Amino acid sequence: MEQKTQQFNIYIASSEHFSFAEQICDEMEESAKARGTGIAKRSPDYIMQKMQEGKAVIALTISNEWAGFCYIETWSHGEYVANSGLIVKPALRKSGLAKQIKHKIFQLSRIKYPNAKIFGLTTGLAVMKINSELGYEPVTYSELSQDEAFWAGCKSCVNYDILMSKDRKNCMCTAMLYDPADHYEPQETKELFETKSKSFERFNRFKQWKLLKPFLKKEPGSDKSLKSFLSFFFNF
Repeated sequence: MEQKTQQFNIYIASSEHFSFAEQICDEMEESAKARGTGIAKRSPDYIMQKMQEGKAVIALTISNEWAGFCYIETWSHGEYVANSGLIVKPALRKSGLAKQIKHKIFQLSRIKYPNAKIFGLTTGLAVMKINSELGYEPVTYSELSQDEAFWAGCKSCVNYDILMSKDRKNCMCTAMLYDPADHYEPQETKELFETKSKSFERFNRFKQWKLLKPFLKKEPGSDKSLKSFLSFFFNF
């Protein structure tokens, strides 16, 4: 069924939007549960603080109903910036709104922190695609902020034990980074992602299987060789 074109207004959030904070938090929590992964749980007070500081963007429908949200986090004294908590109202997903919000929060981050490295962790191919269009590149976890406060935010994620078992060097998420001092042009990273998207998807599935395997109860007769698994996902 074809998605109807939706019209949205996307603003830099302010105290004018405090009334949406609780709804935003509820949707963040429900979305994390549905995905089986988790972002750091936020309170309405925290969301309102981001709005008050001008470090968030909010999308409203033309009838002024809440539609989507995202905010800025800073780490290592502003050396690193993360665009966090991207959420779109379920009924409005696949409307292109997430992409519009990501572009808006990226622009705001570049204005507020022009020299900061902008990074993100995601399990979603759709978010990876949007990031690639902005000039983000896949990187290792060692290239992210090593600020303890950042990693503490992962404690509410269901995959936190996996992260810690790998000494914070790997997990279910893919790390992506935009470095203003050393980066490809967005068109280049977009074309690379489009060329390699199937490989990224297969790699993510393989990585998730490998990381989850030690945490899963082994069922009788469920053991398969690595070669068979690689053959299934990569057509070896």
